[in-house]
Amino acid sequence: MDIITIIKYVFLGLLQGITEPIPVSSSGHLVIARELFGIEASGLSFEIFLNTASLLAILTVYRKDIISIIKNLWRFVFNGARDNDAVTDFKYIICLIIATIPVGVAGLLLKDVIGDNISVGFVGLMLLVTGVALLFIKNKRGVKQDGDLTVKDSIIVGIAQCMALTPGISRSGASIVGAIAVGLSQKNALRFAFLLYIPVSLGTAMLSVGDIVNDPNMNTLWLAYLLAFIVSVIATYFAVKWLQNVMERGNLIIFVYYCFALGTFSILYQFIWA
Repeated sequence: MDIITIIKYVFLGLLQGITEPIPVSSSGHLVIARELFGIEASGLSFEIFLNTASLLAILTVYRKDIISIIKNLWRFVFNGARDNDAVTDFKYIICLIIATIPVGVAGLLLKDVIGDNISVGFVGLMLLVTGVALLFIKNKRGVKQDGDLTVKDSIIVGIAQCMALTPGISRSGASIVGAIAVGLSQKNALRFAFLLYIPVSLGTAMLSVGDIVNDPNMNTLWLAYLLAFIVSVIATYFAVKWLQNVMERGNLIIFVYYCFALGTFSILYQFIWA
């Protein structure tokens, strides 16, 4: 394991950390970067490893919300509390669970066919799709609050998130688009999207422990993996904070431009330069 290899993997960790929270597809970026750097793909273990790093960062950012929701859920279930906070957070948890089901089922069914042999050109096409979806909701200002979410809303957001199983379709972007489409404000849509990310990512990590442990590259590239993991945690944390600021200012258009630019480059690379 030479220093160049370590730098490549650390860069992939940085790329994952920056692109996981923002609506530009981290999986698509990893496909493109590995093609440009000539790093051989070996299943999804490295991506899931980095995805777990992003999960830790998002848990840190939203720790106060998570603790508050858990406390209110406990009060509702075990203490019989029926005040507004307890009822709202109980319904919110139910909505998160419902929204998790579609992607959980789809992920299990498609686990063996997603990830390998995805071309840069295909990723580029999906980035264009992400850009178009963001374009349609960039100026939409919903008014629904957490307590206004319905079962129907949750199913729609969950189905939207299923689209992100395809590299190039942003998970956060799909969830945000779905949440804004059903009427949530941009701030609440972002919060729902990231809290929805937690059970999905945690479930994926738990189901993939064996794949990560048995990764043939782990023994020789453990230092590169570790450094990539640490960098990904830090980068994700600051990327989430930045996205929160972008959403508050209503500047989603910058991600539309970015997806169109990178998508076009990826398609040209596939058919002209590759």
